Amino acid sequence: MSTALPPRGPGTFRIGVGAGFAGDRFDPAEDLARRADLDALVFECLAERTIALAQQSLRRGESEGYDGRLLRRLRGTLEPTVAGGGVVITNAGAANPTAAAHAVRGLASELGMKQLPVAAVTGDDILDRLVLDECRVLGTDRTLADYRDRIVSANAYTGSAGVITALRDGAQVVVTGRTADAALFLAPLAVHFDWDLDAKDPRIADGLLTGHLLECAGQLTGGYFADGPRKHVPDLARLGFPFADVDATGRAVYRKLAGTGGRLDSATVVEQLLYEIDDPTRYVTPDGAIDLSAVIVDDHGADEVAAYGAVLGDRPDLLKVSVGIDDGWIASARIVYAGTGCRARAELAARVVAERWVAVHGRSADELTFDLVGVSSARPWVAAVDVEPPEVVLRASARTWSRESAALLGEEMEALYTNGPAGGGGVRCVIGETVGLVSTLVPRELVQTSVEVFA
Repeated sequence: MSTALPPRGPGTFRIGVGAGFAGDRFDPAEDLARRADLDALVFECLAERTIALAQQSLRRGESEGYDGRLLRRLRGTLEPTVAGGGVVITNAGAANPTAAAHAVRGLASELGMKQLPVAAVTGDDILDRLVLDECRVLGTDRTLADYRDRIVSANAYTGSAGVITALRDGAQVVVTGRTADAALFLAPLAVHFDWDLDAKDPRIADGLLTGHLLECAGQLTGGYFADGPRKHVPDLARLGFPFADVDATGRAVYRKLAGTGGRLDSATVVEQLLYEIDDPTRYVTPDGAIDLSAVIVDDHGADEVAAYGAVLGDRPDLLKVSVGIDDGWIASARIVYAGTGCRARAELAARVVAERWVAVHGRSADELTFDLVGVSSARPWVAAVDVEPPEVVLRASARTWSRESAALLGEEMEALYTNGPAGGGGVRCVIGETVGLVSTLVPRELVQTSVEVFA
């Protein structure tokens, strides 16, 4: 199989994605950095809950608040990307982009790039600016004041402006916090092609489309598309990440490197196009709402697809804010039953634990949840159906407001070994603190980004 790099069109900008979430693989990004001749490599690493956990960890002094895998991601990608004239952009700064930027500078120095300009974009953390009783929690009749004593974090989704400023100020690496996913990709395109966000340049719509299609990395090349023989994806273990050649009109052609696994065709592109979309005619981002209903997806050949035709709407006056709230502790415990009557024994074990939870420990039955993995965990509506598997896992969960209370569940599940019913084994229990999420909207003018370039 040829490993030749596909030729790019004249005047195009080549942008690749190195991560679609915090736990993504490392080797596909390194392959892109070495072989794709990129103008920009973007690492999208920040989910809503991720930043709330990072804020909590930072405030407790347990971490520096940025993605702990950031330097590992950059160790194999930074030098080949920058050496080829490309830039690196990531939201892995999470709760502390400034500390992350300094850490990147340290890595760059270690790699022999002591003068590498690295920018931090801040301003998304607006917790101290919120008027809680004026912030309506989306989808409810409550305000944030109802969660006053439980709020951990409040981070607004910012647009591409901060990254654009950083790139125009000469940064070759830009680290942000809660920048919207698509904005990370729009920013280098806007700088390269001199698109004017304030003038509502219609090409911005296709720039945002590019970001939306690339943001989840391997999902575009068949990762989440794969579904056994029904939707076959070749060589899934070596899935390649996508990149796009974008021209001055915003039109993009999406590809993956030859010799990598996965597939990239109209089917994988359309599936990603619809990912997380509520209303295709109005996909709202901080840089503008876009209409995706008339997007053209055109197969150009093997692993090569063009997509374009998004239409730019208004830029929203309100920005979404993700608010992390303390949600107590959760224990998740399991025990395995096998052989004849395993389901009945697992159900009996659940009744025993539930009874002791209330009668012995004096706790509320509402704190407990049970399900049978292999019978009713994914489809609870079949619980009453007569299903007799060869083995079943009883999974129990307890949500409490203290670690000590949550630990009781593990003790009770372990005690089933000799206190019955028969045939149980493989007890495991994990206890962790949980962070919940609610959302609100705030006026755009409340969110002001700042940029600092370190060189």
